[in-house]
Parts: sequence; structure tokens; C-alpha cells
Amino acid sequence: MSRKTILRRALVGLTAGAALAIAVPLAASAHVTVNPNTATPGSYATVNFRVPTESETASTVKLEVTLPTDTPLSAVLVQPVSGWTATVEKGALPAPVEVEGNTISDAALKIVWQADPGVGIGQDQFQIFSAVLGPVPDTGSIVLPATQTYSDGEVVDWAATPDEVAADDTLEPAPVLYINDTPPSGEHSHSGHGTATAAPDADETTTTSASSADSSGVALGLSIAALVVAAAGAVFGALAFARRPKRS
Repeated sequence: MSRKTILRRALVGLTAGAALAIAVPLAASAHVTVNPNTATPGSYATVNFRVPTESETASTVKLEVTLPTDTPLSAVLVQPVSGWTATVEKGALPAPVEVEGNTISDAALKIVWQADPGVGIGQDQFQIFSAVLGPVPDTGSIVLPATQTYSDGEVVDWAATPDEVAADDTLEPAPVLYINDTPPSGEHSHSGHGTATAAPDADETTTTSASSADSSGVALGLSIAALVVAAAGAVFGALAFARRPKRS
């Protein structure tokens, strides 16, 4: 076998390894999630809903996040996103709830992000939608069901609770914000919130965003490191084989 053939085969294997190293972390997170996924009771948490598009033929044009009514949030603020219209829908609660000594009967029920005409999240793309939620209730966790709508009319409901997913892993998991409960093993916990009871300023928002970015960076960094090691092994192996003396 010629040296060129050996090197060519090594490069083919390296290319396949690169694709696998990049695809694995992306495939593992290909659903609507909330990051950070932990918060402190009484705080005003800045959360980021990460929305990937899985369709090969359509783009994501709408995201709806349903907010809890048994532990309602009295403050919901959304960060503007270019090309999208964000709406906080408010209404009557099923029953009055006491929040920090006050009885409330109306609260935010849903956040809706709607793409402007001609705008959408295309194939192999994702979008971050940020919001401030608070005060965070003193409870175990809150489930934030999300509905993702595609340009061809397809609707995906990310609404299954952790218990439902544990019983049937084919269900679409809902984003969950863990407060007093510990996130299940395999889920990363990133909490950049203290016990303050005032909405975060710009520095706190930046810190939270950086924490979320660090999480993604770690996963990507590990993949790149594995890729570099694989590349070095493939090249050195190919060169060593090519330099072996030919048998007579």
C-alpha cells in the first residue's frame, strides 16, 4: 500500500471522527431547554430558552412558554429579539394564590415569541429567548411547557414532566427550572442567582449569560480536545506505518 493511500485513508477516518465529535453534543441537546436550569427562592431569575430547529424542510416561527398558575410569577420581563415580537399574556388564575404576603388572582400565564414575516429559525440553527422571572417560588421545581411551531404548520409540544419522561423516554421533555430540587443526573446545573429580591441589573444578566455560554463551551471544548487527540493518533499511526521497511 502506498504512503499516499495510507494518508488518504487516515484523513477519511479523521473526517468521520470530526463529524461524530461535533454531532454528539448537538444531538444530545436538540430540544427546547431552559438555561440556567436552577434558581434561588425569592430571586428574580434571568433564564434563557434555547430553541433549536430539527425540521429539514421548515423553520421555527413561534415559541410559546406556559407559566405556572399554582406558583404564579408576579414579574415576567422579556428581552427584545430582532425580528421577533414578544408578548406576555396575562389572565385570571384558576384560584387566588398568596405571593409574598399578597393575594393575587391575576398573573402572567404565557410568554409568546412570534417571528416577523420572512423571519424564522432555520435548519441547523437555534435561537435564544431570554426572560426575567420572579420572585422565584419556594418550591421544588417548576415545569415550563413549551410549544414550538414550524412554518409548515407542524407543532411540537415540549410538555412532558420529568416523571413522565422517566416512565416513557419517547415523550418530549418540558423545560424545568429546579429550585429546591436537585436536577437529575446528566443535567447540568448553572445557577448565577443570589437571594436578592430585586430584578437583576445589566451585570447580573451578563454573568448569567456567560454562565450558560460556559456550559456550552465546556461541551464543545471536550469534543474539540477529543478530536485533536484522535487526529494526532491517526496521523502518527499513518506515518509510522508508512515508514516501515518493506519486506523482501
